[in-house]
Amino acid sequence: MQTVIIVVHLIIVSVLIGAVLLQKSEGGGLGMGGGAGFMSSRGTANLLTRTTAILAGLFFLTSMTLAWLAGVDRKPASILGTPATQSQPGGATPVAPPTSGGVLDTLKKVDEQQGQPAPSGPQAPRSQ
Repeated sequence: MQTVIIVVHLIIVSVLIGAVLLQKSEGGGLGMGGGAGFMSSRGTANLLTRTTAILAGLFFLTSMTLAWLAGVDRKPASILGTPATQSQPGGATPVAPPTSGGVLDTLKKVDEQQGQPAPSGPQAPRSQ
């Protein structure tokens, strides 16, 4: 259903663009100029003007229909997320943070075990 409405919507959009581009320009920017303005009897009876109005209405209607169809399946969700009383997914227990320090302390211990003294600060590169 939604795919059909999207295809119809795209057809309406392309025809609407064509109808707008085919219309005669009224003059300067912002609708200024042109003695026989939009409200004359000849201007309102114009086929392209009526076609544009009908296509604009259909565009609005299909847009609203697509927005409604997109929101039908949504379930209300809490903005607070999951409650604190629920357990972790899969029955996993949270991992406690290491008490011996961080990654840098672990690397320092590995260097000491390999017999290399841990650098006390930034070192200049040595050539080999």
